[in-house]
Amino acid sequence: MTNSLNDIRHAKSMIFIGSNPPEAHPIAMQHILHAKEKNNAPIVVVDPRFTKLAAKGTDYVRVRPGTDAAYMMGLVNAVITNGWEDKDFLSKRVAGFEEMKEVAAHYTPEVVEDITGVPAADVTRVAKLLAMNRPTSLTWCMGGTQHHIGSSIVRAFCILQLVLGNMGKTGGGTNIFRGHDNVQGATDMCILSHSLPAYYGLSDGAWQHWCRVWDVDYDYIKSRFKEKEWMNKKGFTLSRWYEGVIQEDKIHQYTPLKAVFQWGCGPNSNSQYHKVKKAYDMLDLIVVVDPFPTMTAVLGEKDNIYLLPSSSQYETSGSVTSTSRQIQWRHKVVDPVHDSRTDYDIMADLVKRLGFADEFYKNIKQVPEDITRELGRGSLTIGYNGQSPERIKKHMENWHMFDIDDLQAKGGPCDGEYYGMPWPCWSEDHPGTPILYDISKPVMEGGLPFRNRFGSVATYVMSGREEVQLAAKGVCNPGSEEPGGYEEFKDVVPGTNWKTDLSQKTIKEALSKGMAPFGNARARCVVWTFPDQIPIHREPLHSPRPDLIEKYPTYPDKENHYRVDTRYESEQDPELVKEFPYVITTGRMVEHMGAGAETRSNKYLAELQPDMYAEIHPRTANNIGVRNGEMVWIESPEGGKIKVMAKVTERVDDKTIFLPFHYGGMFMGESLSDKYPEGTEPYVVGEPGNIITNYGYDIITQIQTTKDGLCKISRA
Repeated sequence: MTNSLNDIRHAKSMIFIGSNPPEAHPIAMQHILHAKEKNNAPIVVVDPRFTKLAAKGTDYVRVRPGTDAAYMMGLVNAVITNGWEDKDFLSKRVAGFEEMKEVAAHYTPEVVEDITGVPAADVTRVAKLLAMNRPTSLTWCMGGTQHHIGSSIVRAFCILQLVLGNMGKTGGGTNIFRGHDNVQGATDMCILSHSLPAYYGLSDGAWQHWCRVWDVDYDYIKSRFKEKEWMNKKGFTLSRWYEGVIQEDKIHQYTPLKAVFQWGCGPNSNSQYHKVKKAYDMLDLIVVVDPFPTMTAVLGEKDNIYLLPSSSQYETSGSVTSTSRQIQWRHKVVDPVHDSRTDYDIMADLVKRLGFADEFYKNIKQVPEDITRELGRGSLTIGYNGQSPERIKKHMENWHMFDIDDLQAKGGPCDGEYYGMPWPCWSEDHPGTPILYDISKPVMEGGLPFRNRFGSVATYVMSGREEVQLAAKGVCNPGSEEPGGYEEFKDVVPGTNWKTDLSQKTIKEALSKGMAPFGNARARCVVWTFPDQIPIHREPLHSPRPDLIEKYPTYPDKENHYRVDTRYESEQDPELVKEFPYVITTGRMVEHMGAGAETRSNKYLAELQPDMYAEIHPRTANNIGVRNGEMVWIESPEGGKIKVMAKVTERVDDKTIFLPFHYGGMFMGESLSDKYPEGTEPYVVGEPGNIITNYGYDIITQIQTTKDGLCKISRA
């Protein structure tokens, strides 16, 4: 998220795509509606479904699921064709524009209409609306990411903002609203399969850096792996861990998975969830650490599950990072109740029994403060080094002194600092960076250029041409000793760069010159390491438009994709729509959260939303002979099926079925209520919508496809 929730107050227009804040991020609505009412800012809502945000919006665009990239590139093309692009911004701060322009030229309003279903005139109208009301704040959520081309879709969002010149400006930016408290913090910690904390990757250099941070011998860490090669390989992703057990797709590991440890994980968030059950029944060991028994606790057939009750956020303390990159301190309210224990205590006992407590806790004496300090000491890539526990707590104690419009403290003990010291916060006397890539203010006052990761010249594989990657002359933050673009800082301490110099002398050297440690470059429209160097539309793997598959085909199958083969071309069957004629898409509801284990166990929330349902258009309901409130079966091409209540509504069109994904406690028509430990059965049980979400994974991230699969529906 380049800006912040509060900064949306300064937008002159807003576009939301695959995002429904009234239900998913209700606190954000105060800022969205402020911009609408005070700035007369139009709200453009792009979604297959008429959402609660669409009801508050000024312009609703119904788009076919899975066609977001085509729509966004159509907006880009319309902006360029009509001369509405920010020519000065593009010439000085963007690389690869001409190559991108050639690709975008394909997506004329008429082509976009054919692909997306959005009328051609509306494509041009929305492009003009955004161009005439700048800056524009662009927001997306999982509706944009959970597709097999999700990485291209997100890049198309960013390209639109570059073309309009909305990056690095208050009221602008590209803003993804994260789904839960501390999702951004968890991502920064890199609790993922392909990187060490703070996005360092898995190279030898990354391991050596973190070994220095942990003060642990590199050879010791290496010895923990079966063979050295495995410490540099991406692991199974959360979306496909179960393939490491059931092996329906070939895996690339010396052994199948034998155990799974789910810590604070909503398992029914997995697509093709009926295949997850198959894995549960094959595993030797399953451990669930959670305040509530999750679906995992009741789904398996074997006696192989252990439940470790953890405490809630009110029973522990520590730092969390918000969707706006702000770091806050969560204070404990009460001691853990019943038999629950804090995550810290559970972790301490585990590492002690596993035999590496001395190494694990070498720098951690005071929990949780020392954990925050250790993360900050190593996470130089994102500037976590300036937010000490003491500074974070001081912000929490004085939150009332921060301005609601720009998040800056006006006087008091935090004078001049931005609330939560949004990263990068380069040092103990840095105020935090409220808006990424803003060159209107000095670096030491929260300004920042685009990051330089590729030196001074970039070679594009697609064209063989070279282009300067550094920002143009005169493009820099005020006070910069270099009046234009520059490369990253390194060798201040011999053999290190700004990311690996734990003394932080390199960062301090850059700041003393009024410059950013990571250099000053151009944003790039071309990513030469990606399969699609410039975003293009590719038809969903399970497409309702087989006539478009040949023109917009998917990728070749990908071998060893996070240790498992992934089907693309071989999965894209043009005949599938004949048996499964409806598009399935999922989303949130405001009353429940995530996989729902917590909120469905709250009697007040349960009373508000007691039933799992499917939104079905009246025409669809009439065709299958179902009235509102009656039960239907919905089935997927992979063999999953669920029995849910029909909610007949024109929120969706007659080709789309919508499901919330928060329900659990039932499985393919059968209740699991009697399997919960005594006294822990949720007030509400229902079918997990992800039982019928389809096969499909992003080509770069392997995020699951839950927004554009196919299904069939019948009266129950």
